[in-house]
Amino acid sequence: MISYSVGQQASCSKTITETDFVMFAGLSGDFNPVHIDGEYAKKTRFKQRIAHGLLTSSLLSQLLGVHLPGKGSIYVEQTIRFKSPVFIGDTVTAKGTVQEIDQERRILTLLTECFNQEGTLVLTGTAKMMVPENGGVI
Repeated sequence: MISYSVGQQASCSKTITETDFVMFAGLSGDFNPVHIDGEYAKKTRFKQRIAHGLLTSSLLSQLLGVHLPGKGSIYVEQTIRFKSPVFIGDTVTAKGTVQEIDQERRILTLLTECFNQEGTLVLTGTAKMMVPENGGVI
């Protein structure tokens, strides 16, 4: 038996920095100038560099792996829709809400959302997480 409830929520936040941009570009190999070249980015519709979409979505890993469902859980599936850009200096809050519980398969389905400091939705999606039985392991 797993002990979660529909509607249960958790969140975590992070302020996005120049260092995050550089480290993520190095890790991912994504050196698209819209992320790393300020002069190039000024010519775009955003007028400044934007965070890599997967940098923003990486906050979901902390949310789901540490907070809800947390310890021992395994990512099974994630859908993502990027809604608004994230910029250096933005504080992004990742929020997860349990939508469905499959007790037999020990799978939680969660609404995953990220908001900036102004409350603007920047990312939305759905995650499926395999969870251990209470206090156990997968």
